[in-house]
Amino acid sequence: MIIGLVGAFGALFAMVFIEHASVVSLLLPGPILLVFGATIAVGFAGGTVGDSLKAFTAIPYAMKGQRLDFEATIDKLIELADKARHHGLLSLDDESASIDDPFLKTALQGVADGSDSEDLRILLEDEIATTSKSSRTSAKFFSALGGYAPTIGIIGTVVSLTHVLANLSTPGTLGPLIASAFVSTLWGLLSANFIWLPLGSRLTRLSDLGVEQMTIVMEGVLAIQAGTPSRALGERLKAMAPNRRKTVDA
Repeated sequence: MIIGLVGAFGALFAMVFIEHASVVSLLLPGPILLVFGATIAVGFAGGTVGDSLKAFTAIPYAMKGQRLDFEATIDKLIELADKARHHGLLSLDDESASIDDPFLKTALQGVADGSDSEDLRILLEDEIATTSKSSRTSAKFFSALGGYAPTIGIIGTVVSLTHVLANLSTPGTLGPLIASAFVSTLWGLLSANFIWLPLGSRLTRLSDLGVEQMTIVMEGVLAIQAGTPSRALGERLKAMAPNRRKTVDA
């Protein structure tokens, strides 16, 4: 995402230099404060404080992304299937101690504890749904900011234009005043399309990929519990991987 944002802002400032415009004229503190401050404020007003704060803590995750190694996950599940076949399902409890993935750990412990397959499926599906809902709440918050920002930019422009109309008696100042009035609209559109909407889309996509990986883990563990042979398990899980790619960089 960082590369995309750098490219977007780079293209903007390249256009400014090509047009021989002034960068300083676009960096007016008043319009920037109004657009960013009011947009974030109404975002908080439109939801809960907890959801809003959680959304901002998700920004580093959205910037950094994640590397989902579906091949490694599937290979691990095949290895666990072989171990369960030769040493029994109880052996998975010992195996779970060395696993970092909390979702896979929970699933293996459920199998080792002798949980009913349907009960275990319900538990894992609920955990997937909760994780997905949390991620999508943050994504919706930023998408909402992307909707608010352009309108708030227009509000700033209207306020500035009222100041322009109040100074019609001094024609020499009208040009700069009108130009600065439209900076609010610029930052409203720019922040929506360069920052807030991409953040919302990014978090939505990361959530989808995470759910796909968790679904593969769930189906794999339930198949292990049912005694599915490792070869058949591997073929099934590989077919479930997104676009059948082994690794997804996000």
